[in-house]
Amino acid sequence: MQSKDSVKAFAFFAMILVLAHGAWAAPKFKLVHAFGQGQDGAGTWGSLILDAKGNVYGTTTGGGLYTYGTVFELTPTGSGGWGETILYSFKKDGQDGCVSTAGLTFDASGSLYGTSQGCGAYGYGTVFELTHESDGWAESVIHDFSGPPNGARPYGGVVIGQGGNLFGTAGIAFELMPGSGGWTERVIDSFSRHDDGNSPFAGLIQDASGNLYGTTEYGGKQNAGIVYELHPTTDGGWKERILYSFCQAGPPCVDGGGPGLGALAMDQSGNLYGTTIAGGTNFCFGTCGAIFKLTRDSNGHWKESVLYDFKSGSTGFGPGASVVRDVAGNLYGTTVYGGSAQCGCGVVYKLSPRKNGKWKYTVLHTFIGSDGAQPDANLVLDNKGNLYGTAATGGTYGYGVVFEVTP
Repeated sequence: MQSKDSVKAFAFFAMILVLAHGAWAAPKFKLVHAFGQGQDGAGTWGSLILDAKGNVYGTTTGGGLYTYGTVFELTPTGSGGWGETILYSFKKDGQDGCVSTAGLTFDASGSLYGTSQGCGAYGYGTVFELTHESDGWAESVIHDFSGPPNGARPYGGVVIGQGGNLFGTAGIAFELMPGSGGWTERVIDSFSRHDDGNSPFAGLIQDASGNLYGTTEYGGKQNAGIVYELHPTTDGGWKERILYSFCQAGPPCVDGGGPGLGALAMDQSGNLYGTTIAGGTNFCFGTCGAIFKLTRDSNGHWKESVLYDFKSGSTGFGPGASVVRDVAGNLYGTTVYGGSAQCGCGVVYKLSPRKNGKWKYTVLHTFIGSDGAQPDANLVLDNKGNLYGTAATGGTYGYGVVFEVTP
């Protein structure tokens, strides 16, 4: 028979284990890099991409050798730190592009593709390629946007299709096809119908059948944006289908309005997830927003459901970017506003599915300015479940940061 002292000792030890587990399970935030020192980049508005070794790549809108922005790589040093390498600084003449707000894309050979909003041959931005050579990285412009109706000022990046073609948005949806004489652009959707979307800022995603999915910030039946699908036709063209039109932004709109600037997420069943920067059931001066899900039924019809309505205050509101989904079905994202009462610099959040069909919202990190502010790009997950993201401003020098969160 155990003594009272041994029972007390066991209970105390069990309590210590519970508390320790809670500490281990707490989200961890790490400032990976703060921009703005020397000839570093400045202004990180785009998403990140990781290679197989865990190196992180991204773009800045300013800074670098000529103040027109950079493409950078961050490499773990092995001592818990990170080292930065500027792979490319956009040049002063502007012919190679400038002000890149987009994330990058790797092809099978390790080359990087991205977009710039400005400069180029016509001043309307570019699609560029960075190739890794023996003495560093070389940049080449593979397409110059010439302005409407052929595209202008791409905000999002490009996705590589099954045949090696590039797809993206620039006021239009476009396809770039490689050939012996270079790359050829084809406009695959001009968003010109009466009830069509307008301002497709977000990049595209592609499913296993080759269909493309995206959002527009405006347009649709009530000018609050749409979710659309582009599918290839038998004659080699593309056809748009509007999957959902959002209602007017702000109460009494309950389904959200103005989809976020980041690309949608898709699960194994083909359901789509995203955010709206406005609308929802709460009022935050027009910028509350919501997290939504689009589900396709057996008849091919799509139904929208709101998974979470943002509200003003410490939990964050105004999700400028979309969400990323892990293998367990959890959704992760950021808000541009809310969080700290002193700063209102935004938060990193997690949305977890529950057995009762409801979702649990958790704040993983609250920005206070010195660690970043206004995160406005999609997060990315590594193979260990760590999240990496960017904040456009704040940090040690005030020009944005790259951060890591372990949920």
